[in-house]
Amino acid sequence: MTTTSVPETRRIEVRRLLADNPAIVLTFVFVGLFIATDIVNRVQSGHAFATPKQLSTTFLYAAVLGLIAAGQTLVMLTGGVDLSVATTATAAAFTVSRIGTHGAAEAIALALAVGLLIGLVNGVGVSIFRVNPLIMTLGVSVITLGLLTVEAQGQFTALVPDLVATLGSERLLTYIPYDLFIWAPIAAVIILGLRYSGIGRMIYAVGDNPVAARLGGVRVWQVQLFVYATCGVLSALGGILLVGFNNAADLGIGAPFLLPSVAAVVIGGTSIFGGSGGYVGTIFGALILTVLDSLLVILNASQATRQILYGLIVLGLAAIYARTSSST
Repeated sequence: MTTTSVPETRRIEVRRLLADNPAIVLTFVFVGLFIATDIVNRVQSGHAFATPKQLSTTFLYAAVLGLIAAGQTLVMLTGGVDLSVATTATAAAFTVSRIGTHGAAEAIALALAVGLLIGLVNGVGVSIFRVNPLIMTLGVSVITLGLLTVEAQGQFTALVPDLVATLGSERLLTYIPYDLFIWAPIAAVIILGLRYSGIGRMIYAVGDNPVAARLGGVRVWQVQLFVYATCGVLSALGGILLVGFNNAADLGIGAPFLLPSVAAVVIGGTSIFGGSGGYVGTIFGALILTVLDSLLVILNASQATRQILYGLIVLGLAAIYARTSSST
């Protein structure tokens, strides 16, 4: 081995380390963006952004996106995508608001059931009838939104139960958001499940090569049905926390989370072609987008500007993944 090849070997090793552990890079990105937002906020208003209370608020806001993006991660690991996550969150929020008068338990249960139903419909269409995931989930999203619009025209009493409001907007001991008690256990189950469980290994196998997975004895349709159903439930859970935070539901409550749910996944290192990635990166992606959103608010950027930025992030990273995969 020549001396000139040693630095190149080290660069390759470092690159491989960062590729295998995206959380390392994403941690630096998150901290750097948080500090940059603090500097901009001090210049704009004279107040500090990097405070324990603001860090707590970041996690409070990120929980909704983190849960919706969790389902999106599972779907994208199989090589699909779910464009109905935002509408599913809206349907769950709408259900909680409408059924809230019957008590928190019934409202939450029905909202989760709505999410499961939407996820199962998506899963059946993709896994059994072989409909393209983009077409299937977009169609289900449009139908769901239409049903919600018809239902919203009727007269009903809207009430967000106190338990839902507490979970979605309040903190324990000043700094610990209650929604972390939901997000953290679910995150742990997903991370450990993807790494150590049989279904986790099958999800990666299906995303990497569905034909080979089928020949290896994996029931691909069951795996796809599972991830879309789980995505529906997690999106509904995000919608429940969202309506608890807003304390009211409308037909557009979940819409701003569609592009960010995809962006958080791709920022976290999950390939849009499936088979590689994980939820740890998605968590950091959700946190980064939440801080970025705060920065854009400080800069008085419009919602349209934020959507453009999210779209550019998705397109840019998709191009990078496509170039990387074609070169291997």
